[in-house]
Amino acid sequence: DMYSHDGDADEPEWVKTEREQFVEFRDKNRDGKMDKEETKDWILPSDYDHAEAEARHLVYESDQNKDGKLSREEIVEKYDLFVGSQATDFGEALVRHDEF
Repeated sequence: DMYSHDGDADEPEWVKTEREQFVEFRDKNRDGKMDKEETKDWILPSDYDHAEAEARHLVYESDQNKDGKLSREEIVEKYDLFVGSQATDFGEALVRHDEF
């Protein structure tokens, strides 16, 4: 629904990827559309830990020396990433902890 061909013969890669995701994972009953339960599983999957995923994302994006740990310098370098993160309560945790 988000992509309009507008005369283009080739569709972008993201459209192909989204179509594959829909067919393989989201449309579980293979009826060509997402019902309420399929939508719920897509938005809030039961086997997905949002806090862990966000923490992994912060480490991945900030750990410049790839040692698996964040130094004060690495956090400060990516301060904007941490301030915008739900894992730090949108920056509030940075103010409450002296180690940051």
